[in-house]
Amino acid sequence: MAILSIQSHVTYGYAGNSAAVFPLQRMGHTVWAINTVEFSNHTGYGSWRGKALGAEMTAELVRGLDERGVLKDCAAVLSGYMGDVPVGQAIMDTVRLVRLKAPGALYCCDPVMGDMGQGLYVKPGIPEVFKNEIITLADLLTPNQFELEVLTGMETGDITGARKAIDLLHRRGPRVVLVTSYREGKPRTDPGGHIDMLVSSETGAYRIRTPELPFDTVMSGSGDLTAAVFLSRYLETGDAKDALELTTGSIYGIMEATFKARSGELCIIAAQNELTSPSRSFAAVRL
Repeated sequence: MAILSIQSHVTYGYAGNSAAVFPLQRMGHTVWAINTVEFSNHTGYGSWRGKALGAEMTAELVRGLDERGVLKDCAAVLSGYMGDVPVGQAIMDTVRLVRLKAPGALYCCDPVMGDMGQGLYVKPGIPEVFKNEIITLADLLTPNQFELEVLTGMETGDITGARKAIDLLHRRGPRVVLVTSYREGKPRTDPGGHIDMLVSSETGAYRIRTPELPFDTVMSGSGDLTAAVFLSRYLETGDAKDALELTTGSIYGIMEATFKARSGELCIIAAQNELTSPSRSFAAVRL
């Protein structure tokens, strides 16, 4: 299956397409990557080189794919960090074009905007274009807990609030919502704590729980990796719960390998077997 992935790219480390392309390829997909920004490293380092590539570049590359006549083979569009608002419009135009050429293609939107403890780290206007326009086109939506609150304006400190926020997103369009990291009333530094992922679809809502590894800093790229692996597993299984369980095993395996290596970047290459044959399994519980 071919996946068109439109998101950021870094030369060093893992974020955006750097965290998504290889995992998708390792899981058996052809990936057409379009980079919205080209940075030396992710912004978590505090300084970086490079620039946003702009909506014109995104549109031109998509036009080239269309001219090759290959968009009919596209199984899904995956989008992440946009760079600026016009790129959002280019992504929406792309989704509409792909659906015209390949009516069964899915759109998985990772609404990258910020995180708990960091706040928003995107340009003004991007949250509004996600909230009011882009998510209405999405089949799959993969916010973290912070982004869930930004998109809905709702508190999600307890599971009841989280479910109400997810239901609001369903009413706006996405039929599958994956909350890629969720903590119910617990701070990030809680020793011996846990972290959840939540998924909701027409077949029900589920929570899956893993130990929270005590990283010293936020591990950039983990959300991008999670969205890519979940999309792959959903294309494979067609079932949100099954995709969640398989995704959790892979992500936890890579995160555990990263923690053990004391690495500042995800150990995607060293732990690549976790993508296809997770060494740990976790069961989702119906909410």
